[in-house]
Amino acid sequence: MNDPELRRLRVEDAPDVLAAFAGASDMARQGEVTDLRSAMTYVEGLTELAGPHLAFAVVFQGRVVGVVGVTVDSGNRNGWFWYWMHAAFRGRGWTSRAAATIADWALGEGGLHRLELGHRVNNPASGSVARAAGFVQEGLERSKLLIDGERLDVVAYSRLPGDPLPVVPRLRLTAD
Repeated sequence: MNDPELRRLRVEDAPDVLAAFAGASDMARQGEVTDLRSAMTYVEGLTELAGPHLAFAVVFQGRVVGVVGVTVDSGNRNGWFWYWMHAAFRGRGWTSRAAATIADWALGEGGLHRLELGHRVNNPASGSVARAAGFVQEGLERSKLLIDGERLDVVAYSRLPGDPLPVVPRLRLTAD
């Protein structure tokens, strides 16, 4: 099986983004994408040149199957790190590999000093991705999120340039 590649997300990726959001109800936590127009708005927000987002598409056989992103706080050289994968492509290790690749880039060529991320305690798969990508657990944010009337804790992670490098193989990051 071929590995996916990484490249910057593009506006023309909106139909694939819509397919990912339509493929699993848990994607609603990533944004409001319910039709092609809202998918375009979502992607436009992530690809705006003057915006704070650096979004990278996980591309497999010409199709965007996931996104890894960093929302940059340039004044502090920090970034909020996030990711999602189309439900049909989960469980292959691609999210961990993509996250490790983009975290390496962000802390190197991207010029950031600290990456942060958090996941709901009822989403252990996201924690597995974070740890595989070299993020270090920092703590627990108690009762942080209100989801469907229930308060949920969030596990907090960070990654710094001097942290041990993750052992997962990286994906190819293309310049386009």
